[in-house]
Amino acid sequence: MKKSIFTVSALIGLLTVTMSFSSGETVEAHKSCSELSDKTLKAQTFKIRYGLLSKNGTKILSGNYDVGSFVAENMVTGEVYDTYYGGGFQSVPQYYDGLPAGTYTFSAMQGQGGWVGYGTVIATVSDAQVDSDGYITVYIPIVWEE
Repeated sequence: MKKSIFTVSALIGLLTVTMSFSSGETVEAHKSCSELSDKTLKAQTFKIRYGLLSKNGTKILSGNYDVGSFVAENMVTGEVYDTYYGGGFQSVPQYYDGLPAGTYTFSAMQGQGGWVGYGTVIATVSDAQVDSDGYITVYIPIVWEE
């Protein structure tokens, strides 16, 4: 009899403790997490169109070039976004969809041939830079070529 009274009392105590944690605090914690994830999901991102800038200043948005990848590095977070598609030659324009707002260092990596060297561009990604096509176009300068 004492054993069953002890077992029932222990069970009631356990349920009481469990119910106290699953009330408002858990609901508030869940609500906070879902609000945070909603804000994260709603963060605006932008479509980037990459082109090249020749040594004489001509903007290039067509053709194949010795580019391994176009790269955007967030200057605050250090996060890197690239267009890597493999191989050493890519056609331009190349696109990246989903770049968050911020200030970036944009560059291009040499392709397989190593025939072209690229510079960098520092630019802010925001609504103000979106063109009529819905893209932010970034021209990576060619600094040397063989």
